[in-house]
Amino acid sequence: MNFASDNIMGASPPVLQALVRANEGPLPAYGADPLTRAIERRFCELFEHEVAVFLVPTGTGANALALAAIVPPFGLAISHREAHVIDDECGAPEFYMHGAKMAGLEGVGAKIAPSTLESFLAGLPNHVKQMPPRGLSISQATECGLVYTPAEVAALAGIAHRSGMKLHMDGARFANALVRLGCTPAEMTWKSGVDVLSFGATKNGCLAAEAILAFDGQAAETLAYRRKRGGHLLSKGRLIAAQLEGYFADDHWLANARHANAMATRLAEGLTALPGVRLAWAVEANEVFPILPRALDAKLKAAGAVYHPWSELSLRDGERVRSDEVLVRLVTAFCTTEAQVDGFLRAAREAARAEAAE
Repeated sequence: MNFASDNIMGASPPVLQALVRANEGPLPAYGADPLTRAIERRFCELFEHEVAVFLVPTGTGANALALAAIVPPFGLAISHREAHVIDDECGAPEFYMHGAKMAGLEGVGAKIAPSTLESFLAGLPNHVKQMPPRGLSISQATECGLVYTPAEVAALAGIAHRSGMKLHMDGARFANALVRLGCTPAEMTWKSGVDVLSFGATKNGCLAAEAILAFDGQAAETLAYRRKRGGHLLSKGRLIAAQLEGYFADDHWLANARHANAMATRLAEGLTALPGVRLAWAVEANEVFPILPRALDAKLKAAGAVYHPWSELSLRDGERVRSDEVLVRLVTAFCTTEAQVDGFLRAAREAARAEAAE
């Protein structure tokens, strides 16, 4: 009953099989191999755009390098205040931006509203003492499991571009958001104004495979050097490319995401059928954020359930977590089974019955 994260799972069989195939024999190093070239072409096909592709092993590396490519050392990068880039990466973006700072904005469900962004920008002094805003970063899906529609992305991109900023998308759960929206990768990114994308695959079936996609030529110009200088260019880069080969084959990546999302929906429906349980935010990807009675939470943990408590900062107006309640996060993965979900729900029902009987 472990729903702590989709990061706790290993790799899917097609990804592992592709990795084993790529392991045989010698191939050129540092991304000069045919597997890497093929994946770079595959990204261009998927996104219907000539795009500069930089493979990296970690999401933190992808985000930090991407932001460094669009924000100079004297600049300001803006995100939601609970975004991964500002809250969970140990200052890596600021480190790679060589002194640039990050500003976090409020927003329900970890989404930035256009009006919030406009108000923040309007309040910045326009003189040399103030770091000028140069980058906006949004998470897809957000840290509260919500998804930006293409129209919402476009609205933020318009404000950013008019203000001299580039738009970065942290796509750690890109596939989960994509299948939820039912749009194309192009519609969710460059067609809506995204300049640089951190494309995540590790959470959805890969071992360690991420990519920085630069739709903006100016950002792409420095990323090859930044990746090498930052220690994220692997000599055996074909082993990242091989994972993505297995990931994309036969739309395996989309099937993985659809399954993870479906398991989250199944989990949410079962939990909200229990007395005293409600959702903090809608389930739009593969994360569930229930508000549980503390007694139920304690009994679930005693039964062996694993999940994490979550922040209350981005609750919608009028919602609050009472002293006898707790807000938690449960995450489903590409390999979560119906039996695992149903086993957790069975334990939750038994715990609820026991609590009612006490």
